[in-house]
Amino acid sequence: MLLLLILHAVAALSAPLLVRAGGNRVLYGLALVPAAASAWAFANTGDVKSETYPWVPHLDVDLALRMGPLAWLMLLVVGGIGAVVLAYSSKYFTEGDPNLGRFAGVFLGFAGAMTGLVLSDDLIVLYVFWELTTVFSYLLIGHSPEQAAARRAAMQALVVTTAGGLAMLVGFVMLGEHAGTYKWSEITAGQLPEGGYLATAAVLILAGALSKSAIFPFSFWLPSAMAAPTPASAYLHAASMVKAGVFLIGLLGPAFGDVVAWRWVTVAAGVVTMLLGGWAAMRQHDLKLVLAYGTVSQLGLLTVAFGAGSRTAALAGAALLVSHALFKAALFLVVGVIDHATGTRDLRELSGLGRRMPALAIAATLAVASMAGLPPLAGFVGKEAAFAAFEQEPLILLALVAGSGLTVAYGLRVLWGAFADKPDTARALPTPSGAALVGPPLLLACAGLIPGLFATRLDGVLAPWAAEFGGPAYHLGLWHGFGLPVLLSVVVLGLGLSIFAAARRRDSWPAQRFPAAESVYRRIMGAVDRAAVEVTGFTQRGSLPFSLGMILVVMVVIGTVTLALGAPWPAGIRLWDSPLQLVAGAVVAASALLAARARRRMTAMILVGVGGYGMAVLFILHGAPDLALTQFLVETATIVMFLLVLRRLPAFFSARPLVGSRVVRNVVAVASGLVAAGMAYAAVSGRQAVPISVDFPDLAVSYGGGTNIVNVALVDIRAWDTMGEISVLVVAATGVASLIFRRDDALRGRSTSPSGSLTNGGPGWLRAGDTPEARRQSIILQVVTRLLFHTIVLFSIYLLFSGHNEPGGGFAGGLVAGLALTTRYLAGGKPELNAAAPVDAGLVLGTGLLIAVGSGLAAMIAGGQVLQSALIDLHLPVLGHIHFATSAVFDIGVYLIVVGLVLEILRSLGAELDRRHDAGSASEAATGDDRVKELV
Repeated sequence: MLLLLILHAVAALSAPLLVRAGGNRVLYGLALVPAAASAWAFANTGDVKSETYPWVPHLDVDLALRMGPLAWLMLLVVGGIGAVVLAYSSKYFTEGDPNLGRFAGVFLGFAGAMTGLVLSDDLIVLYVFWELTTVFSYLLIGHSPEQAAARRAAMQALVVTTAGGLAMLVGFVMLGEHAGTYKWSEITAGQLPEGGYLATAAVLILAGALSKSAIFPFSFWLPSAMAAPTPASAYLHAASMVKAGVFLIGLLGPAFGDVVAWRWVTVAAGVVTMLLGGWAAMRQHDLKLVLAYGTVSQLGLLTVAFGAGSRTAALAGAALLVSHALFKAALFLVVGVIDHATGTRDLRELSGLGRRMPALAIAATLAVASMAGLPPLAGFVGKEAAFAAFEQEPLILLALVAGSGLTVAYGLRVLWGAFADKPDTARALPTPSGAALVGPPLLLACAGLIPGLFATRLDGVLAPWAAEFGGPAYHLGLWHGFGLPVLLSVVVLGLGLSIFAAARRRDSWPAQRFPAAESVYRRIMGAVDRAAVEVTGFTQRGSLPFSLGMILVVMVVIGTVTLALGAPWPAGIRLWDSPLQLVAGAVVAASALLAARARRRMTAMILVGVGGYGMAVLFILHGAPDLALTQFLVETATIVMFLLVLRRLPAFFSARPLVGSRVVRNVVAVASGLVAAGMAYAAVSGRQAVPISVDFPDLAVSYGGGTNIVNVALVDIRAWDTMGEISVLVVAATGVASLIFRRDDALRGRSTSPSGSLTNGGPGWLRAGDTPEARRQSIILQVVTRLLFHTIVLFSIYLLFSGHNEPGGGFAGGLVAGLALTTRYLAGGKPELNAAAPVDAGLVLGTGLLIAVGSGLAAMIAGGQVLQSALIDLHLPVLGHIHFATSAVFDIGVYLIVVGLVLEILRSLGAELDRRHDAGSASEAATGDDRVKELV
């Protein structure tokens, strides 16, 4: 079974390339993939197969697959009809269609998801495949994104079925948590919960099943989905996707049959859907819409049968499921041929096709006969069983007769509309359709004879599953003798003929007098959109203080409520271990308060930096020199970056808030600090399990080969976390710097003079030369910078390689090297920076990420796990004993990423700001000279 899923996945991924290379005929080969699933199911008829593979052991979720009788039936339908429809698509789509490869890939992906859905024994795995079918159906319905109707229909189907699926997931979780397992076979074998708990889970699961199968009040999405190509409609909305909901009802029915809510919701919703769908089908003129509303009606009948909770009704549902898949898929393909040949699906514009396309007319007649329940077709077997199942329930039986009469009527409407000779309508002149187009619907229509003629064999396979429902014994068969079901079949045919004749005599069919669910959906979605606009307008005003204040207020409210309703706080709060910690904490608090009251930008920035340095002192007092070093370097680099921007901004803040606003801001700030501190204290003090960090000292030496616990954890023990962080850092650095400023000349190491000419700086030791940047700085600063630069870079490299055992590491070393580059820039501007680092910052970032990733792949190639490190001990004649861990290579990548980030910021916030400032000054000077000339 797992092999079938892998085969579908490989075929789906390779389909676009294969179709692009081989054209439409490749679809015949791809059709063998779903055909293989159907053939495998046929070869294992009557067997119960199960496979289990570990997937997410920490959540006790396994890839558990199981093929029981109902799954066997669905697998035959999903695979067999999928193969026929895919072969039909090779001629339906024009040769060279650029979207055909994508269609084939998504189609096979959907077929694989449906295969996994019907074979899943684990409810979580079933939900995963359930949502995959939703995503693939969205892509198939929206196959033509240039059409607004297709986009709207795809989004509508996605929203409705996803909402129901989320409700269903809650029901699955309720069952799984109660049973201690998510395997359905084990849940049913144990004791199910009782009372309201089970009823609630059942109703939530029904929400997903009913929305997937377009049962009232979710019926409206299915007719809209007819915007999909006809092959997709034949497969998704007749044979497979819409069957997922009724399949789930049938699968869970034996366990939920005694739940009153389960039975009455399914029966009531099914009856309403059956009648509304049949009634609406009589009002349509588009053949595809007639079939769409007819599908809705038939799905209602299937829901009634599977949800009734009896053996006879379950067998009826199974027979109706396979018959509906065959005749409705055949009819959709027939409509596709008609549309392909005549260019229209409007039954008012079609006439005489029965004479011109007799093979197609025979296929449609057989399909409609099965839909109407005529012997010896499969529809007759299922309808007779449905009537027998409800002989003791007259109201439901009456509804079934009425719905079946409507089915006969709109079936005749399809035949008459598509193939009859209409005297007042010009005869259609169809283009010739070959056997490749007519053959598939004719094959499916003829296949409807097989379940009818071999009903007893089908009953033998389905009997073990149906017996789980309980109730009197019943067996599927083509003939059970004269009785009430046969009499009702005759009544249904007479009723259907009468309704069809009455519709022919009327100008228009009466409108429905029921609530329009689609209008309710549109109003809800409109209200959601409006609410989003209002909330966005209220919270996103373009004011940074307001936006930040909203975030902090929400945090304060949620945090306060959580702390108030949480467990009692631990006693014995210890404020500090040393008085020096109190002093450092007071400095941090004082600097924060003073920064909030500062009027100068530079003053506020320095006070914020003081707070950061105070945090570094706290790290030292807590015995964490490595964290303290990193904090010092980060704070210093941050101050420098602030300086690069603040030097071009006014000295004072542009606007001071009113006294009332300052009070509100101070209150929010203090409350945020108190709540954050309280949450941190509660989280740390409430720990019950032993922290995993207690094992880090030993692991750092034995596993990582270093004594610096922090650095070993970053590049070895938890290297995956660091990999994700540096990847985000590279993306953010590249994106943000590009959004701020991006110029090719800055990246190539060239400078631009105020007049616009390029210069590479002066020659000699001080590369800045006689440039505006150099003239603004002290010559002493330039000389000292050049003297110390290489020493600082060497120190950064020392920190890089010593970080495995001493304070340092790639991050700290990269920050030191970045500060060295910053001093070069501050001393001589862009020419000096480009002389120190004549390389593109993006190249440095990419190289660092490549080295980090490559170190992980190298370990895997060497036979270990990804990012696994090795320890190397060498004794060299001059250097002596060398202890080297390969995780240092990962650290080199981190080093380069930090250097590249600083270089990107210096060129964006530094050099480019200088260029624009000088260009602006030159422009103002030129404008002043022009004005003087005008005055003269």
